[in-house]
Amino acid sequence: MNLLIDPIAFSIGGIVVRWYGIILGTAALVGLLLAVQEGKRFGIKPDFFMDLLLLGVPSAVIAARIYYVAFMWDDYKNNLWDVFKIWEGGIAIYGALIGALICGFFYSRYKGYSFWRIADVCAPSLIAGQMIGRWGNFMNQEAYGGVVEESFLRDTLHLPNFIVDQMNIRGEGIFHHPAFLYESLWSLVGLGILIVLRRQKFLRAGELIASYFIWYSIGRFFIEALRTDSLAFAGPEWLASMVNGLWSPMTVLFEQGYLDPAYGNVRISQLLALGLIVAAIVFIVIRRVTGASSPYYSDPIVSTKPAAAEVAVGQEREADVSLKGENAPKTEG
Repeated sequence: MNLLIDPIAFSIGGIVVRWYGIILGTAALVGLLLAVQEGKRFGIKPDFFMDLLLLGVPSAVIAARIYYVAFMWDDYKNNLWDVFKIWEGGIAIYGALIGALICGFFYSRYKGYSFWRIADVCAPSLIAGQMIGRWGNFMNQEAYGGVVEESFLRDTLHLPNFIVDQMNIRGEGIFHHPAFLYESLWSLVGLGILIVLRRQKFLRAGELIASYFIWYSIGRFFIEALRTDSLAFAGPEWLASMVNGLWSPMTVLFEQGYLDPAYGNVRISQLLALGLIVAAIVFIVIRRVTGASSPYYSDPIVSTKPAAAEVAVGQEREADVSLKGENAPKTEG
């Protein structure tokens, strides 16, 4: 008997707490801790990353939902209230990245830091968050792949029962590829690579975040084709053939998940992944050639607004000294 996991963790009165939210919250917290720890090497206070998280998470969620709804508008246009039900899933990770990066750009500039330096520090946090966040899809039984034999999951992949059982989508006895797990493991390996890479002397400013995009997008390109719930569009036949041709080496082990031709023939995430890989490589090359990446990753990260901070600290110290003077015991001369 297959036992499916209840997506609701617990309820308090009329408040329902879902595993999806708990897992996303955990992902955000782990990402914060990684950024704070690395930020200490550069003298960046934890408050900076805490504030960035408080601003970045809502920005990421809103952008992720807008991205998803925009490509699934026919499913929402007659029931706008469903647009706000993010606890039921339906947020696009590329949309989340767009929102987080836009927020990070403006917040870094506001604080006087180079955006690329801060993005480098946060790159491992991003991929760690994605690694953990995919388990929210597991709890919701979403972002899964095409149909697969139960024996493949149990005997070939040797997955534990709780994962295999949860891949029995809706308990109908039909098992699916755990695409969430493939992407989570890919992100785990990527996290290790980024942590090692950022200690290499040759690494320049902006290249760690670019490496993140390259690694994540390679995995996303191949894993996305396994899914049956991909956002897609009807593109020219040559484009669909090119994408399928690049994915074709995977046919040795896997088959693509079903994509309704009436819905589209090109998966948006695959196309975006290819674009990001090319853009990240071009970004690294151009910055190296033009000298824009002259700072190394290990170089100090300095705010262009240190004077204001120093004035504030000086004023605070003067106030403390004045207060101590007023409270000092009086003596007669």
